[in-house]
Amino acid sequence: MSRREAAMNNFRSGYNCSQSIVKAFADLLPADEQMLLKMASSFGGGMGRLREVCGSVSGMFMIAGLLYGYDGPETGQVKADHYARIQELAHRFEEKHGSIVCRELLNLGIRHDSPVPEARTKEYYKKRPCAEIIGDAAEILEQYIKEQLA
Repeated sequence: MSRREAAMNNFRSGYNCSQSIVKAFADLLPADEQMLLKMASSFGGGMGRLREVCGSVSGMFMIAGLLYGYDGPETGQVKADHYARIQELAHRFEEKHGSIVCRELLNLGIRHDSPVPEARTKEYYKKRPCAEIIGDAAEILEQYIKEQLA
């Protein structure tokens, strides 16, 4: 199964958008999957349904940080290089979807949403582009990782 399919299946199984990405890449990380899922749990719905940065984008950033990030009080080139990496991932996502902001991706006129998630019904999945967006984020991240190995 591709990482795209895995991420989409994770979402369809009930994981939030951020968790769906993190879970699809968890095998690459020297970290406990349960801890990773807890870490990502706050970022669904554009950060706790605030409809800010898309959770799948946040998931990409988390994986990139765990794979390539720094762990000290960096202020120089190491930090700049990592931020350039994150901006590159954001740019690739934005090229495909026009935005990295949840409410814009979902055409919502609200800034902050109710903290209560919608029930995951067949109708929910039909009206939401989230699974495809999550799949695209997984493809972008997978391609980026392959490029780093080349």
